[in-house]
Amino acid sequence: MRSVTRSPNAKCRRWPLRGVSKTLKAILFLVWLVTFLVTALRARGESNGTSEYDVKAAYLFHFAQFVEWPPDSFKDANSPLTYCTVGEDPFQGALDESVKGKIVANRSLRVLHLRERDPIEGCQVLFISQEHKKREEEELANVNGHAVLTVGETEHFALAGGVIGFCLEEKKVRFEINLEAAGKAWLKISAKLLALAKTVLGNPKGN
Repeated sequence: MRSVTRSPNAKCRRWPLRGVSKTLKAILFLVWLVTFLVTALRARGESNGTSEYDVKAAYLFHFAQFVEWPPDSFKDANSPLTYCTVGEDPFQGALDESVKGKIVANRSLRVLHLRERDPIEGCQVLFISQEHKKREEEELANVNGHAVLTVGETEHFALAGGVIGFCLEEKKVRFEINLEAAGKAWLKISAKLLALAKTVLGNPKGN
């Protein structure tokens, strides 16, 4: 398995693991990560290695399988589950390819690349890239009160109020989950996803 390298984003903090043994977490993570990498490679048709954003795109697709949104998050039963990015696409098409033709909870998936200050209505997943670090606080404030799964890659993203923050551990992509932020967004996160997280912060509130 190749390591992934690209941006100098957040490193994983070595905080205590909760709810499952270190050995079991490691096994579950490795099995799941292999699945992610295979998905990313198939989607991109690449044979010369996997980039950091290929892996993150695969993670984003799978996150939706382990998160439950309230019914009123969608316009109607036929509305797609929508991933949104802001500004220039950091995935360079990898996220679009990762979700293309996929179905989650009987909903099709789509990706919207928003311009600066575009409204986020209709977004169920919002990815805030390293390039938008200066506007991170504003973006999180904009989704306050909305059932949006916020995912970012800056240092302390989860601590700052994001739901899921990517981080790097020995050049491998991991993630941290803020349960309190998820609760405030009325999102229910599966215990399976929590078991795979490097760190789980807080307790669910706001439901």
